[in-house]
Amino acid sequence: MIPLAVNAGNLVLGPARMYIAPFGSTEPTDASVTPNGTVTPPSSPWTDVGGTDGGVMWEADNTYTALTVDQVIMDVGARLTEMKFTVTVKLSEMTLANLQASLNNIGTTSSGSGYSTLDINVGTSASQPSYAALIIDGWAPMLSTGQPALRRVIVRKVLSQVKAQLSFDKKTQQSLDCTFQAYFVSSSIVPVHIVDQTA
Repeated sequence: MIPLAVNAGNLVLGPARMYIAPFGSTEPTDASVTPNGTVTPPSSPWTDVGGTDGGVMWEADNTYTALTVDQVIMDVGARLTEMKFTVTVKLSEMTLANLQASLNNIGTTSSGSGYSTLDINVGTSASQPSYAALIIDGWAPMLSTGQPALRRVIVRKVLSQVKAQLSFDKKTQQSLDCTFQAYFVSSSIVPVHIVDQTA
């Protein structure tokens, strides 16, 4: 029996940090993907959403349509006919900024002496939401030195499908349960960019 070759350094587990910015914001360079013991957050206008509950999950969901002919009883091939990318996250920090981001910035925020407000628009303008971009800073397979490595996922154009609940009771922690769906950007800009630290 041939022994199974396993590289434990390629196993990945651990939490991520997530940042959000308006669609089209300047992205950090690929070379900035180095944890150096602590992860340096991307600069403004990227905003750290703070604590999450249950992790941050990026998912690719591809649909292949079978090619068939009468003369062969099995599929002879397939073509990719649908592609969806989503990011699922439960935002734990119940700031008005996170609520506004989860609602695709359809509201209007303001502040005064000792208070902040968010007015949620339900007029026709709310049907034209503002797209956002996401950065997920998580962990990649370890470096050859055995040191931890960073994996950055940039999702360039998203809208949130949110289930926002402000539940005020003695046992339920509030959260914003968001699913961000990615959208086509352009023929020259890919919707998802993934960078692994290698040194």
